[in-house]
Amino acid sequence: MLFTGTGVAIVTPFCNDRTVDFDALRRIVNHCIAGGVDYIVVLGTTGETVTLSDCEKKKAVKCVVDEVAGRVQVVVGHGGNNTADIVEKVKTSDFTGISGILSVAPYYNKPTQAGLIEHFKTVAAASPVPVIIYNVPARTGVNMTAETTLTLAHEIDNIVSVKEASGLMPQIMQIIKNRPENFSVVSGDDVMSLPLIAVGGQGVISVAANAFPREVTTIIRNSLSNNFAEAQAAHYSMLEIFEALFIDGNPSGIKAALNILGLSQNVLRLPLVPATESTYKKIERLIELKMKN
Repeated sequence: MLFTGTGVAIVTPFCNDRTVDFDALRRIVNHCIAGGVDYIVVLGTTGETVTLSDCEKKKAVKCVVDEVAGRVQVVVGHGGNNTADIVEKVKTSDFTGISGILSVAPYYNKPTQAGLIEHFKTVAAASPVPVIIYNVPARTGVNMTAETTLTLAHEIDNIVSVKEASGLMPQIMQIIKNRPENFSVVSGDDVMSLPLIAVGGQGVISVAANAFPREVTTIIRNSLSNNFAEAQAAHYSMLEIFEALFIDGNPSGIKAALNILGLSQNVLRLPLVPATESTYKKIERLIELKMKN
């Protein structure tokens, strides 16, 4: 089963002039690997991908692949709301060192379930590597139902996983109950990863693991090993941090945490702005308490 354990949706760090900070990107990659993550996802939502130029995207992927140097798997985001454009980008991309793609449900267009199925079938047919489909209705405006996910899982061989961020546990359990044997279901929400694994899921694609890879992998590995006493202890020790990281949205919170830890500047590209001073101070206080314990 592909894409299990802890994936990290890596940020794109920026310098103060808002150019991509590739030195910081390399630092974060190594920080994540040292913390035990199983794979890195570049050009996801957390990476502010929609604000990057095509040239910056290619450089970011190359930077991550080169720095990873085969130590963990690398997944690249290829999503959007123009199916033909995604297919063209997939067909013209260099997949050297890439283990899979993450493709978010089309946003803004609000396709029907039939439209979602045809969209993902078309993207998967163009992809030379396995595909993780991504359901995040809070961002896309449309929920991909369990029936739609299961249709894709059973009919398309190289759709191998779903990143579920709907927060709808009955829907997620239907997917887990009826999926093919080799199809993984992973959480798109840090706070939901333990309960999702408890009902049969396989891991998380984490935001928090950018800054706290060891803590997140402790939760995931213990959960997957059915050591729920240890997993719960680790989960509850991180719960307030998980919640604080999203007070002002993502990636504002995680970029504040990375700045506090000295890993990158606290800089975002418009239309996103940094976390408020009160949120920054709350995250800083929680990190200080975490380090003391």
